[in-house]
Amino acid sequence: MRDSRGGAGIDRQLVAELTVFALAVFLGFELISKVPTMLHTPLMSGTNAIHGIVLIGAMLIAGTADSTLEQVLAFIAVVFGTINIVGGFLVTDRMLEMFKERRRDEDETDRE
Repeated sequence: MRDSRGGAGIDRQLVAELTVFALAVFLGFELISKVPTMLHTPLMSGTNAIHGIVLIGAMLIAGTADSTLEQVLAFIAVVFGTINIVGGFLVTDRMLEMFKERRRDEDETDRE
């Protein structure tokens, strides 16, 4: 698109999408920073399904991307979504292992 002065115009849809992205980043940061530390691990395990939905959406966007910018942003979204899912499962697994060890220690103490 070109504007009346002959320069390249900015696609309105791209501006709207970048605005939504910036607002989502800001809102996400504000919400996560307000969560008490004790709740981070249970919330991580509970949001793995949401991260899965984000990853599927990013893959759909990557498959229908027309421009190089869209492909790059979709690839970054897929990478970040994958990191979120894998990290969430690793944290959940580690949390569950901590509870298993605590139960073993309590069982051994009860036997003595």
